[in-house]
Amino acid sequence: MPDDLKLLQRTIDIALESRASGNHPFGALLADADGNILIECGNTHSTDGGTGHAELNVARAAAGAHSPEFLAGCTLYTSVEPCSMCAGGCYWAGIGRVVFGMTEVRLAELTGDNPENLTMSLPCRQVLAAGQRDVQVSGPFPELEAQILRTHEGFW
Repeated sequence: MPDDLKLLQRTIDIALESRASGNHPFGALLADADGNILIECGNTHSTDGGTGHAELNVARAAAGAHSPEFLAGCTLYTSVEPCSMCAGGCYWAGIGRVVFGMTEVRLAELTGDNPENLTMSLPCRQVLAAGQRDVQVSGPFPELEAQILRTHEGFW
């Protein structure tokens, strides 16, 4: 069984790397059923604009590299709860589980009405529950919130 906290910690590191490269401070990864990291992506806002979210980048790469049957046993880990676009991307890629560190509601408190991150009040659980297949969701992890918040300090 994967170590959720360890893998979420890696997404925080990816978020910091993303920020250091001039992008928004978000990180995501895909792990197989044993917790082996298969794909890592940061945010790519500087080249992809509003659709360059880390989670969607992982979902696209995953769908291109693996079958839906394989992805059903995989988990997408992300530092912050996937937005509706990213949750949909995970669903359509066939990823079976999503684990996030901090809620999008908390992110909205940080970013306010920043035009580069106009959050939607639509939890990923609600988006994924609307689908025809089950996607398990775990999160938030309050013990990681302070670390995740630090990746955003002074950014927005």
